[in-house]
Amino acid sequence: MNKRKVVTLCGSVKFYDKMQEINEKLALENEYVVIGLTPRVTNRNFTEHDKELLGELHRAKIDLSDAIFVVNVDGYIGESTKGEIEYAKQREKEIMYLESI
Repeated sequence: MNKRKVVTLCGSVKFYDKMQEINEKLALENEYVVIGLTPRVTNRNFTEHDKELLGELHRAKIDLSDAIFVVNVDGYIGESTKGEIEYAKQREKEIMYLESI
């Protein structure tokens, strides 16, 4: 069996539904192993520590991946996602985009 490409989704949580759609598409149509976002199931406000931890965990997901897939709806790429793209570039990961930039 061939090694499957592992891809981490990156993008704004305001596009969460689109990210879930892309997750399904990449898995079923491309046979990628997709690492998605940590789902929000509570209405709590994240502390600075929570935000830092989630960022660190997301970078660890990128480390485990062969590539990232940026969900840039209407071309939008926020500051956190820009940082994730730079992190992936530094680690020579393949970078794919929903919409060409």
